[in-house]
Amino acid sequence: MSHLHRLRPGALAAPESGIVAVINHGRLREGLIPLWAGEGDLPTPAFIADAAAEGLKRGETFYTWQRGIPELRGALADYTTRLYGRETSAERIFVTGSGMHAIQTVVSALVGEGDEILFVAPLWPNFAAAAGLSGATPVEVSLEFGEAGWSLDLDRLRAAVTPRTKAIFVNTPNNPTGWTADRATIAAILELARERGIFVIADEIYSRFYYAGARAPSFHDEMQDGDPLIFINSFSKNWAMTGWRIGWIEAPESFGNLIENLIQYSNSGVAAFMQRGAVAAVEGGEAFVEEQIARAHKARDIFCNILLATNRVQISRPEGAFYAFFAIDGIEDGYAAAFRLVDEAGVGLAPGTAFAPTTGRYLRACFHRRLDEVEEAARRIADWIGRQG
Repeated sequence: MSHLHRLRPGALAAPESGIVAVINHGRLREGLIPLWAGEGDLPTPAFIADAAAEGLKRGETFYTWQRGIPELRGALADYTTRLYGRETSAERIFVTGSGMHAIQTVVSALVGEGDEILFVAPLWPNFAAAAGLSGATPVEVSLEFGEAGWSLDLDRLRAAVTPRTKAIFVNTPNNPTGWTADRATIAAILELARERGIFVIADEIYSRFYYAGARAPSFHDEMQDGDPLIFINSFSKNWAMTGWRIGWIEAPESFGNLIENLIQYSNSGVAAFMQRGAVAAVEGGEAFVEEQIARAHKARDIFCNILLATNRVQISRPEGAFYAFFAIDGIEDGYAAAFRLVDEAGVGLAPGTAFAPTTGRYLRACFHRRLDEVEEAARRIADWIGRQG
């Protein structure tokens, strides 16, 4: 007897990841170029790993600060101040066991049974799943695709707000489309939140991967003291630390005890020696971040140019993040196409159905890899498209 019928319906309803399904299908294929997961191909730099190893050698293996070690919270406050030109206190910073843990913590603080939380879609699927597991209803507000690329209809966002709405989740730059909200859009979203008494959860994990400047426009640029605004961030992308599972929340100081309690009752804090590596990343990793962004910029253009040359791909050159989200003329089932591309082209992509039900034709490619691999993958995809008649 499986006893599944005894489990909580909300847990049983947690969706299966379409991305993982494709990865499991092709993970061991020899010669396959994996563009399916949201990470680069570089290992964590040695100066970060060495700092963690030194902490381990010093015996930093005991229970630690629930909010994060003071050195890391201070370093993140200084980093945020430098990046946005706005003084940030370490009392606003809370270290979490990954960006996903940050999302789960914030969602569990804001919403529960009977509540709604709006999100701009398509979007990394883990957010909607986290909202559902909390008992809330995630409500999708879709980006629109046109000649100028992806855009958000602010009237549609406003119309989606109901008396049950507690928060709006905005990921900009966006995974998977690369859509990046401009300052006017950010200001309008924040003003809507003020008017309706709801929170904005700003997921700015990809803020440094922006191709028209040093960083993307941010809610930091428009925020005022007392705004209902919480930031989500992570070490995964900027410093090639996806496997470390360290992120952070920036929230009003008054949330301190609440967030500390939620961390205590989930993972009870991130290992101190790992946080030493995170301190090294923030304090000494700027050159590495800039090198990563420059490489991703070149990879974006290589990948998009090759696919655009087929004249059979609907794609917008992404403003930020490191994904190409595209549809192929004549292909209606992107999920099936992802499996076929593994088998017939030797390229691993994520299906668009993983990000929104309205983007079932689409595929996502992570181009944050060696330039020769990105070029080869794009050529394989282009050749495969040519064979579809």
